Amino acid sequence: MSALRVGLGFDVHRFAKGPPLVLAGVEIDAPGLLGHSDADVIAHAVSDALLGAAGLPDLGSMFPESDDRYRDVSSIRLLRTVASKVAAGGWRVANVDVVVAAERPPLAPYLGAMVTNLSRALVALLPEPGVQAPVAVKPKRGEGLGAIGRGEGIAAWAVALLEAAPG
Repeated sequence: MSALRVGLGFDVHRFAKGPPLVLAGVEIDAPGLLGHSDADVIAHAVSDALLGAAGLPDLGSMFPESDDRYRDVSSIRLLRTVASKVAAGGWRVANVDVVVAAERPPLAPYLGAMVTNLSRALVALLPEPGVQAPVAVKPKRGEGLGAIGRGEGIAAWAVALLEAAPG
């Protein structure tokens, strides 16, 4: 087993009327996204990146839409569960890098809270208590191109680097 593993995660959801917008566990005063859970594209992409790096099944296999226990569930809660499973496999997080593509709303005011929420959710993967997970979240606009550029939804990509835990 290699001492380093990389995983790539992606998620996209269209806007919907009704639910609040939740990104990286931060509720934003804007139209929400359509999904079985809270449709948090950032938390979903990070979860799949971690699962892929650890060689585990994807988020949809672990928490299927067909299971009503996960209807409207907090995706940050699911990310905590994913982090625990990845840690149980002998991995810890080296870093997580996220790009979120949204024409609207402006995301810059929420980036600090997003990074904090993701870092807290990854606590099981940290080498020692009190260390903040190295997480970056970068917002990008679609510049009028495609579904994201037309403001039809939000997409996120995440890369996770895991390292084998000592011992």
